[in-house]
Amino acid sequence: MTSAPLPKPRLRASRALRAVIFGLAVGFSAPLLAGTLSDVQRLIKQGQYPQALEAVDVYLGSSPDDVQASFLKGVIYGEMNRTDEAIAVYTKLTEDYPEFPEPYNNLAVLYASLKQYDRARMALEMAIQAHPSYATAYENLGDLYAKLASQAYGKAVQLEGASKAAKVKLALARDLIAVPAKSPAKQAVAAQIPADGAVGNKAANQ
Repeated sequence: MTSAPLPKPRLRASRALRAVIFGLAVGFSAPLLAGTLSDVQRLIKQGQYPQALEAVDVYLGSSPDDVQASFLKGVIYGEMNRTDEAIAVYTKLTEDYPEFPEPYNNLAVLYASLKQYDRARMALEMAIQAHPSYATAYENLGDLYAKLASQAYGKAVQLEGASKAAKVKLALARDLIAVPAKSPAKQAVAAQIPADGAVGNKAANQ
């Protein structure tokens, strides 16, 4: 299913959800912040996550309410496999800014990586409720349902009395899961939360 680039297996499971990464692709509605925050983005892109975490903490020390910086911190935690901390960051963002879909999407990626599929589904539904035209969340939700279908058909095939149709459906579900994602990255690709955290443009370039 679909967090932008998570090149390592951490947020992937078969076809993992795509998470959103701030500013590593085009599509900001607000101008990219100069200085430390752009350095954080560069460090993330280079895979230098401990340095990126240190830089974003410095930035948040002077701008504790910056939404983009907080989102980036969640991305960094996800990349470092510090899942509980990433979940805490995204959860706080959904509480403070429920109108933005990207934190919900990235929560779903993390929950799916923990096999907490019901939580992942609910997070994706919240992302869609926040932004009904957010394509990444719909694709992730479809991938999640395909994963659950594969598990259910697999269980049916193991049980006595399974129909031939169940085997066919299992094969189809597995084929669907195996379809390569458009991007190797699995944290969402570009978010459009305003730099000052103000409520306004909620669209994501997905």
